[in-house]
Amino acid sequence: MSGDDALARLREVCLAFPEAEERAEYPPHAVFRVRGKTFAWYLENHHGDGRIAVAVKAPPGAQETLLAADPARFFFPPYLGPNGWVGLRLDTGAVDWDEVAFLAEQSYRLFAPKRLLGPHPPAPSPPSVARGG
Repeated sequence: MSGDDALARLREVCLAFPEAEERAEYPPHAVFRVRGKTFAWYLENHHGDGRIAVAVKAPPGAQETLLAADPARFFFPPYLGPNGWVGLRLDTGAVDWDEVAFLAEQSYRLFAPKRLLGPHPPAPSPPSVARGG
């Protein structure tokens, strides 16, 4: 999947959340925020690593599980990893966009004000490593 295609799909996912917005502060990367708090990063060749990926904040304990379960797809993102974020490659074969949506929503829920979470039910858990299945 090209970087443009991956970013377009990620926009569909992230901008569907209430009050989510995109900032293109660090091209070619994109930042997705809610009320000024970043919940997802689109990363393209970050510091020359050659990857197209999304980085999201993982719930407590999930980062280690994801990294161990599928190290070919999940990685410890520079700068963000020490704060509980996890990277998911979008350039390694078929992307499970249900999994991307699940992880993005988990991250969004960690940053969004509680009043924004009420009317927007959690995404269904995909049958994948993201939910431990």
